[in-house]
Amino acid sequence: MHGTTVLCVRKENKVVLVADGQVTMGDHVMKHTARKTRRLYNDKVLAGFAGSTADAITLFERFEGKLQESSGNLQKASVELAKEWRKDRALRHLEAMLVVADSKSTFILSGNGDVIEPDRMKVLLLSATTSMVSAARALLKHSKLNAKDLAMEAMRIASEICIYTNANFTVEEL
Repeated sequence: MHGTTVLCVRKENKVVLVADGQVTMGDHVMKHTARKTRRLYNDKVLAGFAGSTADAITLFERFEGKLQESSGNLQKASVELAKEWRKDRALRHLEAMLVVADSKSTFILSGNGDVIEPDRMKVLLLSATTSMVSAARALLKHSKLNAKDLAMEAMRIASEICIYTNANFTVEEL
């Protein structure tokens, strides 16, 4: 999967999720201002997606339902969605991934039933270029930027290099 840039940065008890606004079909840009991030569960959870927009919206709705059922427990909601995603014949064919985060944890959810909580996660991305990861990690290690400014700068760098990334960002912060 390529064509979406979603970056999650944790620093100094803050978590920031930033996504670009570009939607591509093949080698054509179809939209410049898509919103690929959401605030869920009374603004306590951040979610971003990579992949098909319709599929991602379906997953956002299902994930929000799982958050409600689990009283906002991010890990439990993530596992429950992944189990449903794997077992449900229609969901299994969705082509999207989610990154979800609250003040304490971050998970990547995929249609393979994966619920991944990355080790030593300070910079995490979905479907982006290695140049953005490198930029974000270098900024994290060698700058005094706060989480939001660091994420925005890494995205700006990616938007100058990657043809699938534009500079119309949406930012969510906890």
